[in-house]
Amino acid sequence: MNNSTTQYSSRKKDIFQFVSIVFILVILNFIFRFYFFRLDLTSEKRYTLSAFTKEYLKKIDDIVFFKIYLSGDLPPEFNKLKNEVKEMLDEMRIFNDNIQYEFIDINEIGNKEDIRNLEKQLYEKGIVPEQVVEKKENKTSESLIWPGALVSYKGKETVWQIFSRQLGFTPQENINHALNEIEYGICKTIHKLQRKKRPEISIVEGHKELDTLQLYDLIRSLGEEYNISRIKINHKLYALKDLDAIIIAKPDTFIDEKDKFIIDQFIMKGGKVLWLVDAVKLNMDSFRLKGFTLALNNETNLEDMLFRYGVRVNADLIQDLQCAAIPVNIGFSKGQPNFKLFPWIFFPLIMPTSTHPIVKNLDLIKTEFISTIDTLSTSGIKKTILLTSSKNSRVTPVPFRVSLAITQFKLKESAFNQGPKPIAVLLEGTFKSLYANRIPTVIMEDSSIQFKEISVPNKMIVVSDGDIARNDFNRMNGMIYPLGYDKYTNQTFANKKFLVNCMNYLLDDEGLLQLRSREVKLRLLDIKKVALQKNKWQMYNVLLPPIIILIFAVIQYYTRRKKYAT
Repeated sequence: MNNSTTQYSSRKKDIFQFVSIVFILVILNFIFRFYFFRLDLTSEKRYTLSAFTKEYLKKIDDIVFFKIYLSGDLPPEFNKLKNEVKEMLDEMRIFNDNIQYEFIDINEIGNKEDIRNLEKQLYEKGIVPEQVVEKKENKTSESLIWPGALVSYKGKETVWQIFSRQLGFTPQENINHALNEIEYGICKTIHKLQRKKRPEISIVEGHKELDTLQLYDLIRSLGEEYNISRIKINHKLYALKDLDAIIIAKPDTFIDEKDKFIIDQFIMKGGKVLWLVDAVKLNMDSFRLKGFTLALNNETNLEDMLFRYGVRVNADLIQDLQCAAIPVNIGFSKGQPNFKLFPWIFFPLIMPTSTHPIVKNLDLIKTEFISTIDTLSTSGIKKTILLTSSKNSRVTPVPFRVSLAITQFKLKESAFNQGPKPIAVLLEGTFKSLYANRIPTVIMEDSSIQFKEISVPNKMIVVSDGDIARNDFNRMNGMIYPLGYDKYTNQTFANKKFLVNCMNYLLDDEGLLQLRSREVKLRLLDIKKVALQKNKWQMYNVLLPPIIILIFAVIQYYTRRKKYAT
């Protein structure tokens, strides 16, 4: 009787515990329907949306639909990219269920004719396919994937290129770059669809600035977000009237006062300017033929204008031990020149150290024949140094003889001891016109001119290098290299990203810029170690789980046997 009562009590207790646990789980499940909680244990918080993104998502008032073509039988790295995109979109759906998506396997939509037609449509709309070659032991396979999406919102459609290959980067680096920019890419794509008017940017010409071919990649990159044009001011008072920003890229001749006045008043009325100016000029034809040239002051007549706004670009040259390499002919072999790469201290490689969102987490930036910039004590203007040379740099005033012979000497680090020198500065505040108190009353009072002495709150960026925006190109076959690509070392520097970030910041896309400066670390497997230890880890994966289960079963068996035997 006692034994029966004990068993009944024990059974009743077990049932009560079971019902209690089920009840608690149901209650918790009901509560968590209204509250979202998630632990992100990654060091860089890669699975945590930024505060900007959360607020941005709350403002989306209609369905944003992503048709994603990164699907199907994908290589491991692209499958990882697909999963990251899906997880990011799922995370965003928690904050706004207007985010909707569909993954489409292009190889399963129909017959070969249907597939070809769809591929043609995707390419015409701007999605760039990726040819992937996979090598597995003794087998090589090729496949074409479409790492992009068509995104629609309120009847408008645009393209999100999830992955794009960049010259000079390894496949792993390209994938890591794509992973870094998932959150930024989604928000940027939605921003493009929501924007009622694309900002207008013009590249000023008429003063021997860089031409369209030299600026091709920058124009193409900015054209994804803005309307880009080229313009000659030619003393036309309203030449810049409908523009949001202008780029002055390496003027190489005198800019007269009438054009300066028009630029000045454009700034006073809120227009943004990206100044890419060289204070020094060299005869590069002489340099290529003779191996030396003379560096002289580049008289553009912009000195007083920039001085009034708060900076001075000095007529000097920075020499830096942290520099790019150039090919130098060290002799002839069988009648052919023998070129060898040597460090060229006049081409500093700039590593951004500032935490400002324009330059945060950027890689090296390549520059050519750069000058120092001094910031001046100007009331109402905040100055932020964006880029500096390395600590191992020195400055030489012009005129100065630049010669390839310096590559043949061993340079002493002790001679490069002048420390970091500013080469790019952000100016923010209210600027005073260069022409305040300098023009006749009749002009000041002319209603058609609407002269302003003090600007509205504004900002501009000054960089002491025009070539920072110049892409290289092959004159023989017409191939245009990406901006920042070094054809001698096959390395791609961050010039393009820096300049696009500059324009994003000037045109008030600061929130998106914060997203772009986030960094995600791609923790990759060691390929050599995987090949060497493949069989060992396969054995572990096959045998270890059942062995662990067997051990727990044996422990449980003897525990129960001991318990009920007593």
